[in-house]
Amino acid sequence: MSILCDIYRSCQKSDMYLYIAKQQGLTCAPQELLKLFGTPAHVTTLLLTPERRLARAEITKVLHDIRERGYYLQMPLLENDEMSVMAARNSKLPR
Repeated sequence: MSILCDIYRSCQKSDMYLYIAKQQGLTCAPQELLKLFGTPAHVTTLLLTPERRLARAEITKVLHDIRERGYYLQMPLLENDEMSVMAARNSKLPR
C-alpha cells in the first residue's frame, strides 16, 4: 500500500520533520504538536511504499503511523558527548 506524503521541516527544531498524507494535509496534526513544531516549511512530496528506503526513518513505522495517527514525526538524532567532541574537532561533520 502506498501513500502520497508531504514532508515538512520544523522552523523551531533542527532535524525535526513531519510526514503527512497529502490528501489530509496539516489539519490531521494535533494543534499541540504544531505549536511545538512551529511553522511547517514544505520540503518535498514523496510516494511512500513499503519498498522505499528513507535516510533516517523506518518505512514500515512511517506508513503505520500515517495510517493510524494521520502523521509521522521524525525527531532529531540525539548526540552523545563523544560525537559532540568529534564534531568540534572535525568541521566536516554536521553539528
